[in-house]
Amino acid sequence: MNLVYVLNSVSLILRYISVLLLIPFICAIVVGEYWAAIPFIGTSIISFCFGFLFRDKTHNEEEINNLSKTDALAIVLLTWILMFFLGTIPFIYFGLSPINALFESVSGVTATGATILSDFSLYPKTMFFWRSFSQWIGGLGILVLFTAILPQFSIAGRQMFFAELPGSKDNKLTPRIRQTAAALWGVYLILTLLEICILAYFKMPLFDAICTSLSTIAAGGFSPQQTSMIAYGSSKIIWTVAIFMFFAGFNFALQYKVFFLRKIKDLIKDEEFRLYFFIVILFTALISVTLTTHNIYDFSTSIKEAFFQVISIITTTGFASVDYNEWNLRAKIFLFILMFTGASIGSATGGVKLIRLVFIFKYMKRQIAKIHHPNGVYPMKINRVIISEDVVRQMISFVFFYYGIFVITAVALILIEQDAITGISAAIATLGNIGPAFGAVVGPMGGYSDLSVVSKLICIFNMFIGRLELIPFLAILHPDFWSFKRLNNLHKK
Repeated sequence: MNLVYVLNSVSLILRYISVLLLIPFICAIVVGEYWAAIPFIGTSIISFCFGFLFRDKTHNEEEINNLSKTDALAIVLLTWILMFFLGTIPFIYFGLSPINALFESVSGVTATGATILSDFSLYPKTMFFWRSFSQWIGGLGILVLFTAILPQFSIAGRQMFFAELPGSKDNKLTPRIRQTAAALWGVYLILTLLEICILAYFKMPLFDAICTSLSTIAAGGFSPQQTSMIAYGSSKIIWTVAIFMFFAGFNFALQYKVFFLRKIKDLIKDEEFRLYFFIVILFTALISVTLTTHNIYDFSTSIKEAFFQVISIITTTGFASVDYNEWNLRAKIFLFILMFTGASIGSATGGVKLIRLVFIFKYMKRQIAKIHHPNGVYPMKINRVIISEDVVRQMISFVFFYYGIFVITAVALILIEQDAITGISAAIATLGNIGPAFGAVVGPMGGYSDLSVVSKLICIFNMFIGRLELIPFLAILHPDFWSFKRLNNLHKK
C-alpha cells in the first residue's frame, strides 16, 4: 500500500465532503432552525482542515492515478470510516450519546435505516434531513460520487469504483469509468427528483417528500415520521414509495440502458432482473393470500401492504406501511426469508444480492451434473456470459463469509440480549442493511436504543461490512495490505 497516494486521495475527498456538509447547513437556514446549522458548519470546517492535514504537498494530485487495487481498498475504508465519525458530530450536538450518535451515523451513511431514536419530537427538522441526506450520499457510494464529479479520479476512479461496488464490472456502460459513474448518478438523481415531485403532488409535505425520496432511492428507510409511512395514511403515497423502492433495487446500469439507450431487450434477457421481478410477485401473492385468509385485511388492502413490505425488505430499504409484527407467523416467515436475499447488484440495496443466489443455484446444478458425468465440461454462465473460475471462487467465498458472519453475530447477539428473535433478526437486518427487524425491541415500530453497548457495536460492525460487501474488510486481514511502499524518486527529472 502506498500511504502517500492513499492520504492524498483521502485529503481530496475530505475537502469535497466539507462542501457536501454545507447542504444540511443550508437546510437549517431555510427552515429557520439557525441553531441547528452550527454542527454542520463546524463539521464542514473539521473535514476541510483534515483534508489539508492529510495532503502531502511534495507530490502532485495527478499521481493519484497510479493507485493500485490495494490503495483503492484502503481509500474506500478510510473514506467510509471518516464519514462515519464526521456524521457522528451533528448527532452528538443534538443530544445523542457518543455510541448512539455513532450508531445513527453508521446506519445513515450505510443506508441501513436502523435507528436508536425513540421520540422524534425531541429533535429538529434539520437532523431528520441530515439522516436522509447521509443515506442518499452513501446509497450509491461516496467514492462513486467523487469518481463521477472529480477530474482527478479520471483514471484512479476505476480502482475505487470497483472497490466500493464489487461485482459491478459487467455494468460498465462506457470505456471511461468516470462517465459510467456519472450515468449511474444521473439515474439516481432523476429518480430522486421525480419521487419528490410525485409525493408533493399527493399532498405529502414538501420537507417530508424530500427526506422520504432521499431515503427511498438510497434504499435507506429513514423517515422524518416516527411511524414511517403509516403517519401519512395515504394509499397513493404508499404505492408511490413502493414503486420507487422497486426502482431503487433495480440495477442502475440496466435502468440507464433501458430508459436512456432504449435497449429494452437487455431488461428481458437479464437473469437477475427476471428473478427479482418473480420473487416480488411470488412473495406478494403468498403474503396477501395469507393476510386475507386470516382476516387481517380485505383482499385489496392485503395486496397493497404485502407488496409494500415485500419491496421494502427485498430492497433492504426498511420503510414500514404497517406494523408487520402484528401479522400472523406465516406472513412474517415469508418476510424473514426475504431478508437473506437483497435485490440487484449495481443498485443502492444491501444484502447478498440476487445475482449471487443465481450463481449458487447454477453452481450446485453443475456439481450435481459432475457427479453423473465427472469428465464433462460445464462452464458457468450468467446472462449468457461465461464466468471465469476466479470469479466463481470469489462468489463462493463471498457467500460463505457473508452467512458465516451472520451466524457468528447472531449467536453473539442472542447471548448478550437473551432473546433469539431479537438476536437473529437484528443480525441479518444490520448485515443486510435492512434496518427494522422483528420483535418489540428492533421491530418496525421499535428501535435499537434498548440494546446494550456491545450489541450496538456488533450491529455497527455488521452495517459497515454489509455495505462494503466484505471485500475491503477481508482485504485488511491479509498481511500484504499493511506493507507500505515508498515513493522512489518519482520527481527526478
